[in-house]
Amino acid sequence: MNRNLILAVTVVFATVTACVDYPYKDTSLDPSARAEDLLGRLTLEQKVALMNYESPAIPELGIERYNWWNEALHGSARNGLATVFPQAIGLAASWNEELLLDVFDVASTEQRIKFNKARKGDGVDRYHGLTVWTPNINIFRDPRWGRGQETYGEDPYLTMVMGRSVVNGLQGDTSERYDKLHACLKHFAVHSGPEYERHIFDVTDLSWRDLNETYLYAFERLVKTTDVKEVMCAYNAYEGKPCCGNDKLLIKILRDQWGFDGLVVTDCWAVRDFHTEGCHNIFPDDPASASALSVISGADLECGSSFPALVAAVKEGKIPEAELDRALRRVLKARFELGEMDPLRKVSWADIPEELLACDGHDALALQMARETMTLLQNRDNVLPLSRQGRYAVVGPNAADSLVMWGNYNGTPRRTVTVLDGITSKVGSENVIYAKGCDIAESMKDDGVYSDTEGNQHDASVLARSAAGGTDAGDMSVFNEVDAIIYVGGLSPQLEGEEMQVNFKGFRGGDRTSIELPSTQREYISALAATGKPVVFVNLSGSAVAMVPETKNCAAILQAWYGGQQGGQAVADVLFGDYNPAGRLPVTFYASDSDLPDFGDYDMEGHTYRYFKGKPLFPFGHGLSYSEFSYGEAVLADGVLSVPVTNVSKVDGDEVVQVYLRRNDDENGPLKSLRGFRRVHVKAGETVVVNIPMAPENIDLFNPATGTFDSPAGTYTLYYGGTSDTSRLRTLEFEI
Repeated sequence: MNRNLILAVTVVFATVTACVDYPYKDTSLDPSARAEDLLGRLTLEQKVALMNYESPAIPELGIERYNWWNEALHGSARNGLATVFPQAIGLAASWNEELLLDVFDVASTEQRIKFNKARKGDGVDRYHGLTVWTPNINIFRDPRWGRGQETYGEDPYLTMVMGRSVVNGLQGDTSERYDKLHACLKHFAVHSGPEYERHIFDVTDLSWRDLNETYLYAFERLVKTTDVKEVMCAYNAYEGKPCCGNDKLLIKILRDQWGFDGLVVTDCWAVRDFHTEGCHNIFPDDPASASALSVISGADLECGSSFPALVAAVKEGKIPEAELDRALRRVLKARFELGEMDPLRKVSWADIPEELLACDGHDALALQMARETMTLLQNRDNVLPLSRQGRYAVVGPNAADSLVMWGNYNGTPRRTVTVLDGITSKVGSENVIYAKGCDIAESMKDDGVYSDTEGNQHDASVLARSAAGGTDAGDMSVFNEVDAIIYVGGLSPQLEGEEMQVNFKGFRGGDRTSIELPSTQREYISALAATGKPVVFVNLSGSAVAMVPETKNCAAILQAWYGGQQGGQAVADVLFGDYNPAGRLPVTFYASDSDLPDFGDYDMEGHTYRYFKGKPLFPFGHGLSYSEFSYGEAVLADGVLSVPVTNVSKVDGDEVVQVYLRRNDDENGPLKSLRGFRRVHVKAGETVVVNIPMAPENIDLFNPATGTFDSPAGTYTLYYGGTSDTSRLRTLEFEI
């Protein structure tokens, strides 16, 4: 039989087989039954192939190729046009879980559009699919961690609440026949840097308390209170075992204790670390043993290139084929739940109009959320809001930068509004003098010459170049004709992020070695302050920055994060009083590097507002407003804390009511822990009563006597107000 005839027969056989009405093609059956039927029709090689993130087509069974790797950290990501919302840490600063749900409903809508187009076109490649590896609910334990910008901050409770909105927004209306998308909790577990050691780092000697009260808190509650479909295991090791081969984490805790029945996906090429020199390397040059360990320990799907060795691992007796079946059942079930195995005409989500992608309505939501993330840290002498009738110098390395607004793991917007764009729209270009002014950081060179992030070299002795366009330090006369100087600096996604190659002082591998504002900027701001003009510092960053000198040299400081496509407009709206800021810090802003424990120390003592006993520069939960609020005496009754809040100013505004809890006889516990919050709008002169649920899950704290969360008898203190600063909080004691 000639080759062409063999090919023709094969195609005919595949076509006929694909048309047979096997049970797995019956859409009236539940996803588990369909998965079980399909599983029994697969060869060993096909099973292994379907356990890889690059899942190939199997034409003879009517299975199309599918790629599991997709991102939606703050909007549909890495696949061209999309609405780009503020970076995750900025979303957390909104303290608005309802609005966050809307944001991720939009993100899932745009990702569905991309999937539908891909399925109708050339097929589903990376970043086209329905399984998005979001949210990152790791705890931002240390401000030096470059990926902390991807999280919802340093507090386990805030992370849990915001993560719940992300999961529910992505996965859609549960009354629908098919899931809209599948969300993924990552990275499980005990993962928050350093980036440069993540392939070898082993977290050992961590207390059971810190593990459960801090690092697993959000994971456990989201697994138990949402229908989240995926969990991603981390690169690092825990107690001597890599997390993607750690049965204590993936089986004993995640599945047996918490009852998780979704699928576990490995972080990308994490299993390769098991058999690669310079990484965990527990199976040198043996991907079959490494892959077998990962599956036996609880992983179902690999992002990477090691799992193909599972074919050999089964044949060599390193893993029973039944273990692959157990994992693949979850993988296949997920594909049926999404409708990915069925014709588009049967899936209601396929009817989403393509015109919704990056539409005007989504742009308006991006602006609304960007506004709500704006966090006013300082406003000395009420220098803000600025007058529209003024003349301003806009300077700094981030002022006219579009990319800095996008953060990381981002899409590409139709248009990005920079801070310079936003300010110009308020006062007109004729009233704005602009220059970059200084570079964002200094390189590691020792020859007196440094390169900026764009590769341009400069003499390190030059501190400032004026807004007139390039004159050296000392010639600051151009600022005589302006009413105020708006300096836009901070950090950049080109400096902080995931496992980066960065060669600038104060940065290493995407992390920071110092939280101080880079010296290039510090010196320039000092020169600006010497002009006598008020300086307004707009800080764009994905993490906390130590800026004690800047609090003295600048009249106002606005923390604007990485604000997304409308971030510059939101900044301008706040600066000129068209929006009253109400963002609150989801992380502590420390005063200096000396406030920080060792970066590799995962023990919570001294970390975050919950255990830090020093005086922060700006505390967790801090944020100013153009309004002023006062709190009345709260009442705790029937599981609800009722808090009277009065706007004692003449300006309508939002207040973020925060409730913290401490068990008074818990000497080794947190100083206090967030247990409730609500963002509310209060009109000038009015009083609203804000009701915060204090159900058992809110009151439960870790009990060291039992090793569990409960409410042991004793005296408790509730702290409530608009910050975590104890000196500014009211208290209420109660007994259980």
